[in-house]
Amino acid sequence: MKNKYLSLYDIFLIAGIILCSAIYSIFSVTSGSQTLWDAILGSAASVAGVFCVVLVAKGSIANYLFGVINVSLYAFISFKASIYGDAALNALYYLPMQFIGFYQWRKRGAESAPVKARRLSNMMRIVIALGCIVLIVGGGIILRQLNDPQPFKDAATTVLSIVAQALMSLAFMEQWVLWIITNVLSVTMWSILAYRGEPQAVSMVIMWCFYLLNSINGLRVWLRLSREDAN
Repeated sequence: MKNKYLSLYDIFLIAGIILCSAIYSIFSVTSGSQTLWDAILGSAASVAGVFCVVLVAKGSIANYLFGVINVSLYAFISFKASIYGDAALNALYYLPMQFIGFYQWRKRGAESAPVKARRLSNMMRIVIALGCIVLIVGGGIILRQLNDPQPFKDAATTVLSIVAQALMSLAFMEQWVLWIITNVLSVTMWSILAYRGEPQAVSMVIMWCFYLLNSINGLRVWLRLSREDAN
């Protein structure tokens, strides 16, 4: 069975997020910068998230179990940090999409083997790219009128995340390009919040950095899987 076991890179990502989260939690609690509860919450979200994305990259349907845990905790953390757009995105879109994705992957034979990956046609790529640009510009203009301090970045992360999650549920390889862009923007956003002293923000920066590393690996793996499944 191809792609069955964790690779050394997968182990590095999982061990890395656990170690980094543990070190930061111990330091932050002992220094008083966050409570034990905040540390546990942030670490749990980070670890569950990395388990999820590592399993997505491997085409394993088990990712959805960790996905439910991650998006639920992340929605709560975002709400506490007053990032209401991210909170709503996770609670109202990502969470139900975990169950839709599980159903779609199960239909594509992911229970006993890695999901059968596929690729968009060139025309579909163009349509999706143009659609994303229009929605990001339109959303950014609306958010700017609402006095959002970073309107186009917020619009970009929201639009690209929605499209990437849909492509993930339908097992399209191109999801990883959008995840890479989204992860870079998210690292930037949470880094700003960490600089401002927001509790759990550093945990989120760590999580998104590992997400970015996994997305790069996921693109590499799914390029191969989609090529193999097309033959």
